[in-house]
Amino acid sequence: MSETSGRSAHRRRFGILGALVGAAAAGVAAGIAAERTLVRRLRERADDPYAREPFGRLPCDESLTVTTSDGVDLHVEVVDPTDGVELDAGFAASVTGASPAPEPTVVFVHGFCLDMGSFHFQRKELTHRGEWRAVFYDQPGHGRSGRLPSGPYELTAQADALRAVLDATTPAGPVVLVGHSMGGMTILAFAKRYPRMFAERVAGVVLIATSAGRGDGESSSLPELLARVGRPLLPLADGANRLTGGVIDRARRASTDLAWLLTRRYGFASARPSPALVTFVEQTISRTPIDTVVRHLRTLYDHTNGAPGDGTGAGPAVAALRDKPVLLICGDRDPITPRARSEAIRNLVPDAELVVVPDAGHLVLLEHPERVNAALRAFLEKLG
Repeated sequence: MSETSGRSAHRRRFGILGALVGAAAAGVAAGIAAERTLVRRLRERADDPYAREPFGRLPCDESLTVTTSDGVDLHVEVVDPTDGVELDAGFAASVTGASPAPEPTVVFVHGFCLDMGSFHFQRKELTHRGEWRAVFYDQPGHGRSGRLPSGPYELTAQADALRAVLDATTPAGPVVLVGHSMGGMTILAFAKRYPRMFAERVAGVVLIATSAGRGDGESSSLPELLARVGRPLLPLADGANRLTGGVIDRARRASTDLAWLLTRRYGFASARPSPALVTFVEQTISRTPIDTVVRHLRTLYDHTNGAPGDGTGAGPAVAALRDKPVLLICGDRDPITPRARSEAIRNLVPDAELVVVPDAGHLVLLEHPERVNAALRAFLEKLG
C-alpha cells in the first residue's frame, strides 16, 4: 500500500469514527430538552424525606492522612464509641474480674466512583448508637484521597491501601470489614494478599452488592460492558488522558441532567427514590476523575468476569471466608452486581447469611438503609 493510500485509509477510519460520534452527539442534543424537563419534574418532589439530610457532613473524632506504599495519600476518618459504652465495659470488668473482650473496629470500604459518604446512613447509625469504633476512608483515586501516578489501579494495591489504613488506625485487636461493590472486591483481595492477618485479625466480613466472579449461566453485567469498552482506552490513560481528562471531567459535570437520570436508573430500583439522595450520588460520581474511572476498568473486568471457583477473579480469596462469619447483602433488582453474584459467594461459603432486600438496586445501602442497618447491627451484635 502506498503512503498516499495509507493516509487515505487512515482518514477514512477517523472519518467514520467522527461520523459515529457526531450522530451520537446529535441524538443526545435532540433529547436534552426532554431530559431537562423530566429531571426538573423528578427533582421537584415536595415530600422528599432527605431534602435536609447532611450528606457528606457527618462528624468524626479523628481525621488523618495515611500514605500507601506506592505513595498515595488516603483520606481517613475515625468515629470512636461513646464514653458511656466504654464505662459500661469497664463496669462489667470490675464485677466479673475479667477483662472484657474488645469490641471489633468496623472498617468500611466503598465502591467504584463513590467515596466514604456512600456509607452515610451506616455511619449515622453507628455514631448515634455509639457502640462500635468505625473507620472510613476514600479508596485511591476517589474522594479526598490522592491518585496513583501511573498505570492501572490493581486490586492488590487497593488491598495494600486497606492494610495501610488498618496499620495506622487499628494496629491491634479484631476488625470487621464492610465492603460495598468494589469495596468488597478490595476485601477479598486483602484476604488473598494477607492471609495470616486476615485469619488472626478479621472477626467478620460484610459484603454488600459485590462480586467474586460471574455466577453460572449469568449474562454480562454493566461493569463488564463498560470494561470491554474501556480496555482499549487503558494505554491512553497515562498519556492522552493527562491532556484531555480535565476537558472530559468538565463536560461530565456540565451534563448533570443526563448523569442524574443514569444515576437514578442504574443505582436505584425504587419507583420514587429521594431526589436529594440521587443528587448526592450523582455529584459524588461526577467528582471522580475520568483518569480514575478508566484506570479501574480493566481490574474490574478481570475480577468480575472470572468464575468464583476457577482460580481467576477472587476465587482463591473466597476460601478464606469459610472460617469467618459472613453477611451478604444485595438488592433484588441490582443491574450492576445482580443477586446471582451474592448467591455465587454463598454457594462457596455455605454458612454465610444472605439478606436480599426487595425493591433495591446497586445502592441498596443508601436506598434502603433501615434494612441494611438492621442486618448489619444484628450481625455485629452476634459477633459481640
